[in-house]
Amino acid sequence: MTARPGAASPGRERTPSRALAPLRETGRLFALAAAVVRAVFRRPFQFREFVEQFWFIAGVTVLPAALVSIPFGAVIALQIGSLTQQLGAQSFTGGASVLAVVQQASPLIVALLIAGAGGSAICADLGSRSIREELDAMEVMGISPVQRLVVPRVLATMLVAVLLNGMVSVVGTLGGYFFNVVMQDGTPGAYLASFSALAQLPDLYISEFKALVFGFIAGVVAAHRGLNPRGGPKGVGDAVNQSVVITFLLLFFVNMVLTAVYLETVPPKGG
Repeated sequence: MTARPGAASPGRERTPSRALAPLRETGRLFALAAAVVRAVFRRPFQFREFVEQFWFIAGVTVLPAALVSIPFGAVIALQIGSLTQQLGAQSFTGGASVLAVVQQASPLIVALLIAGAGGSAICADLGSRSIREELDAMEVMGISPVQRLVVPRVLATMLVAVLLNGMVSVVGTLGGYFFNVVMQDGTPGAYLASFSALAQLPDLYISEFKALVFGFIAGVVAAHRGLNPRGGPKGVGDAVNQSVVITFLLLFFVNMVLTAVYLETVPPKGG
């Protein structure tokens, strides 16, 4: 059977649709983020669901975050200590190490663990509910799945990220201090003095703000992929993998933007 003159072939019809698919997914992701922000201020707030999700996410991320932060702090301290020795600036090892841990390593460690552990669980839970048509049933009953399920999970990831960030900063700093003093023969006084000379409160503020934003991104991406699985149970597994990968890419990009803005707007201490 020949096609009519001027009629587009099936392949030509599908090509623009496939090309625009990433843009549509991006738009849906931003639409969900906006819906979550609006639903936060609506009542009733699902406090019990929020507490349950907070406890679950904190339980699966606290110990891994503490264990990962120790080698991260050690590696940063050893690398910066070796570099400062070559430059003859050993007295600044402590300040440089702590700033690297607080500003960069700590928020990223927390966000990656929340996305890998908590975000994957959120995506799997919402995806399984979606393929069982529970979300459709909620909409039929007049219940918003975003307000009932997504908002408590996103807020839980944000709060856990902020609290874990403080713990990871402390543990990573202590790990860097131990390895610098014990393995590189650094002096405790010089380590602490350089930290007080270079660090300032805005460094802690940007670290906590990054953790808050990263937690929001991890929660929204996990919820978006969980609400839109494709292909039944196998699609739920694929959605979990996609949510982790997408979150990682967004985290590194947003971290670059926030770091650039911070360095341009906040003058260094003593500058």
